[in-house]
Amino acid sequence: MLTTSKAIEVSDLLNSMYDRASELKAFDETKAGVKGLVDAGVTKVPRIFHHPSDDQYLDKSLLVSEGGDQTQLSIPVIDLGGVSKDSVRREEVVKRVREASETWGFFQIVNHAIPLSVMEEIREGVVRFFEKDDEMKKQFYTRDPMKAVIYNSNFDLYKAPSANWRDTLFCRMVPQGPKQEELPAACREILVEYSKQVMKVGILLFELLSEALGLEPNHLNNMDCAEGLSLLCHYYPACPQPELTMGTTKHTDNDFLTVLQQDHIGGLQVLYQNQWIDLPYQPGALVVNIGDLLQLISNNRFKSCEHRVLANHKGPRVSIACFFSTGMLPCSRLYGPIKELLSEDNPPRYRETTVRDYVSYFYNKGLDGTSALDLFKIRT
Repeated sequence: MLTTSKAIEVSDLLNSMYDRASELKAFDETKAGVKGLVDAGVTKVPRIFHHPSDDQYLDKSLLVSEGGDQTQLSIPVIDLGGVSKDSVRREEVVKRVREASETWGFFQIVNHAIPLSVMEEIREGVVRFFEKDDEMKKQFYTRDPMKAVIYNSNFDLYKAPSANWRDTLFCRMVPQGPKQEELPAACREILVEYSKQVMKVGILLFELLSEALGLEPNHLNNMDCAEGLSLLCHYYPACPQPELTMGTTKHTDNDFLTVLQQDHIGGLQVLYQNQWIDLPYQPGALVVNIGDLLQLISNNRFKSCEHRVLANHKGPRVSIACFFSTGMLPCSRLYGPIKELLSEDNPPRYRETTVRDYVSYFYNKGLDGTSALDLFKIRT
């Protein structure tokens, strides 16, 4: 843990003469993350974390009139119960998955078969890791994106316009994951178990998404969309001035699909019809969102929607985002719009890319408020 005097020194440096490059370096070299600042009693958000406000959007739920009544828009919640046994039920679920993926790009799932005890244990395991002493965590601190286990604060610290009030433990689990003993002791068993459980859910979701596109159930899985799985365990400390910063800048995900577990604190918002919509915590539910690569291969049929996380006086907030992607691994397979979805009226809108090239571009760009997909569009 940072000593109080060291934290104050870092904080004073970050808030005095504003040399952004030096201040980013000073923060990074503590290897204590945002939590280190908070633990030492910092009461002001350093300038490297200051964000311009999203004034073009309203930070409240969009209300629409239906028959004269004001009804709050909410993210679809889809019950997966019986989906593998009842063909009529499955058809209903596929229809709801299609609608949600084409409009929101987000939905929540319940009755997904991951036990509540496993969901609770992964959250507790993440908290255990981040609340260990700094010296233990520093052995995992790195900015090398090729590492299978990475602990740091802001993967794009030196690239993004503003830093986020968030620390992250990244674990690439499939394929070529670390040996179990290389994972942090505070959460290694549950990281392995949770990954196995989420992989089963992901394979089912890709079946439903394939059917929602009018394809055979195994189409996306046969394209290796579920070949890779990484866990991004985010820890958002309580923030003394949440109005000045963000938990996570608005962005889309650079994968095929994300399966997210959030906790009761909330703060996740989805951009829908030019408004930020709260995605509230629902006990036992998982949040699913379409990634950029699935928008690319579906030729814009499914939407990878922008989302963000607000900073909060309350904390810590914990979330576990499971990314279905091989990330930076050297896989040579090319992904472009699925040929079965194309026609004279629906020509390909994106050029082919490898997952690695796409993710590398995303990493180098950082969370700068723009979409990485733009680079891969076919200009007409």
